[in-house]
Amino acid sequence: MTSTATPPTRALTLHAWRDYDKDACALPGMSLGAVDLTAPPDDQAARLWELGARRVEFTGEIDLTAVDDPDDADRAVRSLCLIRDLTARAVLVQWQLRLPPEPADGWRDLSHLQPPRTLTGPAAALAEWRNGHYLCKCLWRQGPGFVQIRDRRWGELRRFTAEEPAYQQAIDRLSYGAPLRDVPPAIAADFLAERLVSRTGPLLWWLPYRVNRWIQEAMAV
Repeated sequence: MTSTATPPTRALTLHAWRDYDKDACALPGMSLGAVDLTAPPDDQAARLWELGARRVEFTGEIDLTAVDDPDDADRAVRSLCLIRDLTARAVLVQWQLRLPPEPADGWRDLSHLQPPRTLTGPAAALAEWRNGHYLCKCLWRQGPGFVQIRDRRWGELRRFTAEEPAYQQAIDRLSYGAPLRDVPPAIAADFLAERLVSRTGPLLWWLPYRVNRWIQEAMAV
């Protein structure tokens, strides 16, 4: 009999520490060692936080120039969504990124994430990313009967409010990557036009993060 079971998803492996400061992380008991993340994607950031992780380092480079293979695309999306969720928790993330040279401003779609340690692709973009980064740069929140996105990646505040339940359902579907066909075409077109989703291989994934730790009064963000 031929098995038709879906092959298991490859775990993401991170190195984690209990403190933000590099020198403090060298002290006994501060390292959590290598952590293999096999939990569902929406639980991974919470699991790391509960373990005490305040500084994490991804192994290997996230290469967005080679994501034609569905497995590579899935792994890249899972990694980027985890970086998004860890940024929302103010966990220090060390990671490496490779982007295609075009479009030259493609890095701005990701500029609300913690800046990577190395960036291969757009020339001089890493310094601008680092200099312009701050928490709560692109976030979303859900109120009673509406969803609101507040986006400052382009230098000014862009605010979007959607009251239709279909938009909330689409955000839920795209939170950790989904094929374009899984989202109503009109909603996908809106999200793509505003660059609130990113296309990685065959997958679309939701860019804004939902804040877990406010750095100032929520109404000021």
